[in-house]
Amino acid sequence: MSDQPHVLLISTDHWPAHLLGAAGHSAIRTPTLDTLAASGVRYTNTYAECPVCIPARRTLMTGVTPRTHGDREFAVQEPMPRLPTMAQTFRDAGYQAYAVGKLHVFPQRDRIGFDDVILAEEGRPILGAIDDYELWLTEQGYPGLSYGHGMSNNEYVYRAWHLPERTHATNWATEQMCRMIRRRDPTRPGFWYLSYCHPHPPLVPLQWYWDFYADAEIPLPHSSPWAQAADELPYALRVIQQRYGTNFSEAELRGIRRAFYALCTHIDHQLRLVIGTLREEQLLDNTIICFTADHGDMLGNHGLWAKRLYYEDSANIPMILLGPGGDPRTPAGTTDDRIVGWQDVMPTLLHLAGIPIPDTVEGISMVGDQRRDYLYGEVGDGPMGTRMIREQRYKLIYYPTGNCTQLFDMDVDPLEQADLSASPAHAEIRERLTARLIGELYGGDEAWVQDGQLVGTPDRDFQPGPNRGLSGQRGIHWPPPPLDLRGKQVGMPG
Repeated sequence: MSDQPHVLLISTDHWPAHLLGAAGHSAIRTPTLDTLAASGVRYTNTYAECPVCIPARRTLMTGVTPRTHGDREFAVQEPMPRLPTMAQTFRDAGYQAYAVGKLHVFPQRDRIGFDDVILAEEGRPILGAIDDYELWLTEQGYPGLSYGHGMSNNEYVYRAWHLPERTHATNWATEQMCRMIRRRDPTRPGFWYLSYCHPHPPLVPLQWYWDFYADAEIPLPHSSPWAQAADELPYALRVIQQRYGTNFSEAELRGIRRAFYALCTHIDHQLRLVIGTLREEQLLDNTIICFTADHGDMLGNHGLWAKRLYYEDSANIPMILLGPGGDPRTPAGTTDDRIVGWQDVMPTLLHLAGIPIPDTVEGISMVGDQRRDYLYGEVGDGPMGTRMIREQRYKLIYYPTGNCTQLFDMDVDPLEQADLSASPAHAEIRERLTARLIGELYGGDEAWVQDGQLVGTPDRDFQPGPNRGLSGQRGIHWPPPPLDLRGKQVGMPG
């Protein structure tokens, strides 16, 4: 029997950092995560370097930035880079490594170093693999019906889940992980990765969780003077506002958020079964636990939706970390405001487990003494491209199309309502962050700079086109639809 700690890494999709009771949210109910936060450390300034699914997950699994792993867009058919993965590094140290849920790699059955992956790919048989969740639904008598509810992965229409409760993707992933833990090799430590698909749309909560929020005071989205000046917005923001719309009624906005919160609380409650399994298997006190998300969701704040943005709702993500019981490196009930990225998860878990960190890793252990001065963020190569510098207090967001810059004081303005980029009192701060951003540019981005100054590219108009595909709407998947390996992104604005 090994004395090395086990590791449970839990990832969700689209979960903003502020949607936790432990973070002071007025409406969300997350009792399990609140208790975990009270038992370890909650990192309040954790960011997605590239707040979109595939690039973020490449960073998580390799500990490197988008610049190194090669995707800052959404490269659907790009294989993982030839770098040591988190799973392989744990296996090389004698661990058994298993994953359940969403991996979002290509080919879809690439195990990226895991011993096995029990896969749920959000209805993507067009890329070549019928995932394990779809196969299981078929065995339960519901072939091809994971999207029989008719809701979209990339829109904010909502309804209750259409099949029996046990068949929901959240329940399925939980059950599979509990089974995986029970079936472990008792002679070796385990690295378990549980990757939930939600609260990413489709917004299809179980009826019980929808009803649970019936009397909740769901807050409406907040806005800002800069967001309401529609004609002055950067091109990328005009695209998103016009693509998703800005004319939602209060009832619609509250309904969207109610469905979203319901999906979050459902995950929170299901995690109790995983924790309970670890406890009953007498593993809990020797298990490192990390809960996080690949990125957040704007959920209508500033008139914006989804991800690919560097405002807090999209880029600031939850990070809760517990070492083995009694580990002084993760003191119970504490918060840590250091600047953290997803590149830091791999070195942190390896550090806590006492495993050497590969030289290829660029991230920093969250339980070490080293702290970064700033984090660089990048998403997109075309006209929707956006870049970010996040220091401890200030955040600079840059939109090259139209050469637009925003500056926020995160200490006094956490909702990012006051753009300080034109403030004479903040000129020196803007220059410092701008110089840092210029120093990070590569891969053609250098053309945005002339004589040491950001000039960007010409602004452009956006004319909304038809949305005949309903933002990548899935259909009935039995029999499976034909392969589509054109590498085309679906559901993306712009």
